[in-house]
Parts: sequence; C-alpha cells; structure tokens
Amino acid sequence: MAKVLLLNGSPHVNGCTARALEEMIRVFEQEGIETELIQVGSRNIRGCISCNKCSELGKCVFVDAVNETAAKLAEADGLVVGSPVYYGSPNGTIISFMDRLFYSSAGTVPKQMKVGAAVVSCRRGGNTASFDVLNKYFTISEMPVAAANYWNQVHGFTAEDVEKDLEGLQMMRNLARNMSFMIRSFAEMKEKEGYPANEHASFTSFADGK
Repeated sequence: MAKVLLLNGSPHVNGCTARALEEMIRVFEQEGIETELIQVGSRNIRGCISCNKCSELGKCVFVDAVNETAAKLAEADGLVVGSPVYYGSPNGTIISFMDRLFYSSAGTVPKQMKVGAAVVSCRRGGNTASFDVLNKYFTISEMPVAAANYWNQVHGFTAEDVEKDLEGLQMMRNLARNMSFMIRSFAEMKEKEGYPANEHASFTSFADGK
C-alpha cells in the first residue's frame, strides 16, 4: 500500500495547520493510501550546524525526530509539509527540521519521484512566500510537486476559522486527490519502465574563479 507522511510544523496540535492536514488525510484514506502524521512544531528541533557528520554517519549527528522521520521517508511515496506563517515565512521549527532532514538524508534516502506538497496556514498574508520556501526542498530533490486548483493554503486564526474557509478546505481535498493520482501513476510507470535516468557526474563550483 502506498504511504504519505504528513508533517505538522505548527506548535498547535489541533490548530489551523492540523485542520488542513486532517482534510487531506480523509481523502487519502478514501483513496486507499496509508498516512502518518508527525507532529514537528511542538518539539525542540535545533538547526543544522554544517558539521557534515551526516556524510560519515549516514544520518544527522543530533539524535531526535529528524533521523526517525528520515527512516520513514525512505519507505514513503509522498511527503506533505504543513506550516503556519510567521513573519511571511514558515515557522523556524519546520525550517530547521527540513534543513536537517533533507541535508542529512541526501546520500541515504532516495527522493526521486516521491511526491511532495506544501500546505500553509495564515490569518491574512505571507502565504505564498511561505509556500515558495517549502517547495524548494522538493524541487532540489527531484520530487515532483503536487498542486491543487489554487495555492495550497487555508486562512484563519483558529481551527474553527478554517472551518469557514470552504475554498481552502476544498483545495486540500483536491490536493490530496491529485497527489494520490500522481503516486499511483509513478508507481505504475516505475513498474513498467523504471524511473528516469539520473546524472550526478557534473558539479560546477567555479573554484578557479573563471
């Protein structure tokens, strides 16, 4: 059975972001896709310190939810990252988490063709900027990005407010359906033809200054 991991970057377990992800989970279950929700925002997650020990250990040097999630991501077919908007950006905890998750697992967890989706919640503004930040983790990792019929966002100050955002909840359902379709389609093509060829020989750093 296909599986999707969902990360809640909000410190509020039952807040706006959680409500958006909950709407997606309902659809995934209808589509026959297994889900696991990981509460990130209420944990103490430090940022990457660029020690590069992960290149030796095959995992982050700090033992916390990052390494636990990396192991789960290896087995998953898709990843949804949800975050509230703090000062026009995803909150600091989810950024620290994603920096370490993607960097430390770069050599150990293949991400090619795993489907990614970002979801943001805000009271009013900063949503598209936050959405852009989260999508960059996918596009640097060969992860196709799932889309809905508008930017993947819900509005409100509380989960009860989000209930009134009928368009936002509609987007979450459409996003989950599109993501489910992509996961099934990629699995079928992998079975028939395998994944696209992947080149890594060239690494341009302009070390000579030219």
